[in-house]
Amino acid sequence: MSAPTPLLELFAQFNNLHVLIVGDVMVDAYVWGRASRLSPEAPVPVVNVDRTENRLGGAANVALNVQALGATPLLCSVVGDDQGGDQLLHLLHANHLPADGILRSAHRPTTFKQRILAHGQQLVRIDSEVETDLNAEETAQLLAAYDDLLPRADVVIFEDYDKGVLCESIITECIARARNLGVPTVVDPKKKNFLAYRHCTLFKPNLKELREGIKAEFGSPDTDRAGFEAAVARLQRKLEPDTVLVTLSEHGVFAQQDEQKIYLPAHLRTISDVSGAGDTVISIAALCVALRQPAAFTAALANLGGGLVCEQVGVVPIEKKRLLEEAEAARL
Repeated sequence: MSAPTPLLELFAQFNNLHVLIVGDVMVDAYVWGRASRLSPEAPVPVVNVDRTENRLGGAANVALNVQALGATPLLCSVVGDDQGGDQLLHLLHANHLPADGILRSAHRPTTFKQRILAHGQQLVRIDSEVETDLNAEETAQLLAAYDDLLPRADVVIFEDYDKGVLCESIITECIARARNLGVPTVVDPKKKNFLAYRHCTLFKPNLKELREGIKAEFGSPDTDRAGFEAAVARLQRKLEPDTVLVTLSEHGVFAQQDEQKIYLPAHLRTISDVSGAGDTVISIAALCVALRQPAAFTAALANLGGGLVCEQVGVVPIEKKRLLEEAEAARL
């Protein structure tokens, strides 16, 4: 097993990497305001709007995290030929992210999630989306775009939100083509395609996704370690990944590679919002996988980064400088 690269050298090497991110992109819209009374029409708060903001979400937020870490993201996805798609492309341009792998379709809307917040708390979220799979024409176009981008990639991230861009046939093809070129693959799964990612390099569910994905009931590792590890073993038999990385919320993370089992506690944080933490974890893990870092170090750095973004409200990318400072302080 290789030793981890010294931190300063590793963070400098991030700048040389190209990361292909394929999956569901979306717009995260925020409405901030003040709620001081209830509506006379229904028992709900009335929010007086102070400001609004649109941000990149889903796989596009992973691209922002990859970019913030110094690497070059390559996005591959399908959005609607609609106002939401226009907004998403505008946001990509504003954030200096490439859009050559973004396809537009007249047959599906752009996923748009609107969050209403008051006094630092989220009151409601409104989702505009579909979850149907791509049609045959869209699938062919997506795979063609993927093939154009793959030779430039040092690692592929599958960012699955169950919105239809990824389905079993696309996943199988994309992993096979990456393996043929020797490009590692890392996965942030959701329920529908959970068991489609056979032979990926790193598979990163959270505890809820693991339970739902393999249809098993077990406790968290602090109360049911045997049941949890049996579930991970079952997952490994089904998918045969090189590494399994399970995020455990307030309990930290777990990683397993071969027979090595690694439990890492969460770092003490003032948690403001857990939105987007998984995007940060998969982004850090992908860069470490691309640079062939050991599973224990990969899990430790990803765990640290995931905790850092939870200190901020909303979906935000990681700050590379702060991550390095915290990693040095933690002596990773």
